[in-house]
Amino acid sequence: MPLSNQSLPLITVSIPIYNCEKYIERCISSVLNQTYPNIEIILVNDKSSDGSLEIIKQIQEKHPESIEIINFRENKGPSAARNAGIDRANGEYLFFIDSDDEITETCIEKLYVKSIETGATISMGKSLAKNTFKRTEYEIFPFKKDLSYLEGNDIILKNFCEGNWSITCWNKLVKLDFLKKNLLYFVEGIFSQDELWSFHCALKLDSIAFLDEYTYYYYLHGESIIFNKTKRNFENHQTIVEYFTKAYYEQNSIRKKYILNHIIKFKEITLTMQYQIMGRDIKYWKKNYSRLKKSPSLSVVDYFSNSFSKDIKKKNILQNLPSSLGYRLYKWRIERT
Repeated sequence: MPLSNQSLPLITVSIPIYNCEKYIERCISSVLNQTYPNIEIILVNDKSSDGSLEIIKQIQEKHPESIEIINFRENKGPSAARNAGIDRANGEYLFFIDSDDEITETCIEKLYVKSIETGATISMGKSLAKNTFKRTEYEIFPFKKDLSYLEGNDIILKNFCEGNWSITCWNKLVKLDFLKKNLLYFVEGIFSQDELWSFHCALKLDSIAFLDEYTYYYYLHGESIIFNKTKRNFENHQTIVEYFTKAYYEQNSIRKKYILNHIIKFKEITLTMQYQIMGRDIKYWKKNYSRLKKSPSLSVVDYFSNSFSKDIKKKNILQNLPSSLGYRLYKWRIERT
């Protein structure tokens, strides 16, 4: 039975816009074509220098009742654009989508139904990658297969820190009041903003539901951020670890173990990715390795505890060696795979 907008709450879809003229029409069209009938679209133009603004203005002219454009006078970055979407949203729920991606026709409807059925503060679906290089499709950023619904912040934080669902901010239907009440804004100036925002949400979240259906198409192309990381991204990673560390020291002993597990895995990803992308800059890799050693690590007692897996214990050792030895071991591990 089709949903009627007379009895349904408004849902805000927020899209940050920056130099995305190749993709933005496809993205907005996927939102306009939703089966859920009561949607507002907020487009935050982060001082685009290509034809993006002209394209979204043309679309807005055809749908003035559904689309609002916010224009930044200067380029502020994706975090500021997301925050503007939160502040301007009028919906009961908020959904983020990146400007080069698209959502399935029933995405919002099915996530809304999931939220109503479970009472979840956040509902998320599965994401399908569309690799434009290889012309292939496959699941990306999966959540643990047996997850359906979690309630209670301790169990949610534990599952998040174990990596049981993605750290992306998009493809999640979120109650707007939850974000505003807990001041869950994106830290501005950080380009890996999803990672930190999702962590801050996990520290406060009371319930989350998982829809075992694809609702989001994630496009991989030459301009994708995942392929264009620079030194600035790795400086951001250092800042993110500092935020993790601050939160770590504010928790009880059990929650500290959850967060420590997360920190160790994040440092592993950072060091591996940095070597793969900037491996020739040995001096910079060693500098970051030394900086990351200042964050929380396992104690001797932790090595006799069942709270941490053998893999985490091994990673922790590799992250706390003299920098020259650490570099050689990371180089050996990465290049032999």
